[in-house]
Amino acid sequence: MERRVLLAVFLSFLVLFVYQAIFAPPTRPPAQPTEAPEGALPPTPEARPVESAPAQPAVPVEPQSAPAALLAAAAERGVRVETDDVEAVFSNRGGVLQSYRLKRYLDQDGVPLELVTSDVPPGTVRPFALQVPDPALTSRLAAALFKSSVEELDLSGNRDGSLTFEFADEGGLTARKIFRFAPGTQPYVIGFTAVVENAGQSLNPAVLWGPGIGSGVNTSGASYYTPPRPVLFRDGKVARLKASALASEPRYEGVFPFAGVEDHYFLVADVNGGRQVTIEYEPQPLPTASHAERTLFSFVVRYPDGPSDTRYFLGPKDFDILETVQPDLVRAIDYGIFAWLVVPLLRALKWIDGFVGNYGWSIIILTVLINVVIGPLRHKSVVSMRKMQEIQPEVKAVQERYSKLKATDPARQKMNAELMNLYRERGVNPASGCVPMLLTLPVLFAFYSLLSVAIELRGAPFVGWIHDLSAPDPLYVTPILMGVTMLIQQKMTPSAADPTQQKVMMVMPVMFTVMFLWAPSGLVLYWFMSNLCGIAQQQITNTLIGPPRVRVARPPAERRMKRVGAGKTEQAAKDEKS
Repeated sequence: MERRVLLAVFLSFLVLFVYQAIFAPPTRPPAQPTEAPEGALPPTPEARPVESAPAQPAVPVEPQSAPAALLAAAAERGVRVETDDVEAVFSNRGGVLQSYRLKRYLDQDGVPLELVTSDVPPGTVRPFALQVPDPALTSRLAAALFKSSVEELDLSGNRDGSLTFEFADEGGLTARKIFRFAPGTQPYVIGFTAVVENAGQSLNPAVLWGPGIGSGVNTSGASYYTPPRPVLFRDGKVARLKASALASEPRYEGVFPFAGVEDHYFLVADVNGGRQVTIEYEPQPLPTASHAERTLFSFVVRYPDGPSDTRYFLGPKDFDILETVQPDLVRAIDYGIFAWLVVPLLRALKWIDGFVGNYGWSIIILTVLINVVIGPLRHKSVVSMRKMQEIQPEVKAVQERYSKLKATDPARQKMNAELMNLYRERGVNPASGCVPMLLTLPVLFAFYSLLSVAIELRGAPFVGWIHDLSAPDPLYVTPILMGVTMLIQQKMTPSAADPTQQKVMMVMPVMFTVMFLWAPSGLVLYWFMSNLCGIAQQQITNTLIGPPRVRVARPPAERRMKRVGAGKTEQAAKDEKS
């Protein structure tokens, strides 16, 4: 039975790997930028509200049809806002976000990571563009040169500040956008307010967000890469949406503690707690010069009372950072069904790293500590498996006596009764080898989930050739060592299986080695250290319980009586003496 449990564990991980490999985002051939239509997004059905405006702001307004500006900038320019964590650039054309770089997170070129998608066709909607019911007014807002309150905003040293864009023209259109920053408490949150009026009448603008998220994930391990996808949290549950689902249901209305677009490590979302909103998503395949065609997602957020004092999170899916913004926002990290156990493990890992200063060594230390804690359970499981191994010849002898009977034959019940008597006589509990192993599985799966999505490992070096624990080992050293230790541990583990089954099980280390070649090196390091701890514990257990005792099964026809003298039984000898 213990062999079946071990096989089930291996197959569970196999299913995870195969699923990720099969459903990884497909790679398409690069598209030539000259083939992409310039100026507008791909056409979409008119029935979807979110799709009626994204291309509209990009349409230039003819000079003769645009009313003269009363309050506007003389020329198009960018306004830089810099904090200790972020460097953002806003364009005064439309008052939109043009660039948003995270200083503490670098891309593959070693420069601050850009979250606003930049390699997109000209005219693509940018973040914080506004949409009003009249498409003509929407176009005028997108083309307007807003006047900014400052030319540059330096908020280093965690100083709070704000940036205001204003515009007015002779046609009666006025607009004001206010961006607020509080880098001391929430470095990746932008507060946003927009007011739009036309001929003295107040309009209720929706907030548009262009294709996101920009980049930042090392895609060399495609099976472990989560591509951009819509995400929203409602009624205590997180929904991660597929492009196919948006075809039938692009619009979602309700109270969302957060709603936006995520990828493996980063998130862009509206975070307004208990506020009623309507959010509409649109998938957008984007051919670019530097990447193969990929599907990103734009969205629009509508507020019943307008975008007043709203908040947007643009940053890393770091547990501590998300928790300071809003407790429910930590749900954006996909820890799986063992999230209740992942969070304590994450806190332990970060606590250890606070002393060690290297996440690779922190993983090793935490792995050793975990194995020390679950050591007694493993010891009990190995002892039980050893007992089952010792009586296996007797078990097979009993099974052979009933092997010719059909499974439906009532006489086979005698075999079960005989086996239970044998277990009772030898002091063996068949389930005692399985239960301790099952109790350790949540820890294994939780640590697997943690290391698969922890942004703390992104760009974190270990030693020598491993410069990023979230990326595969470039020399494949750790996966090979992991496979070797897994094979050694497999051979050391007591087994009650027949030789054929044991040979089949020996294939598992080879399969896992191949699958782990493209796994994040931090995850492989954990698995390698777990194998080393298992080998050490197995050696200690073998020393304590000694070598296995081989029991020889009695022939089926042998009588269960002790022979005394010349073929006389004990009872016959006693009668003779009396």
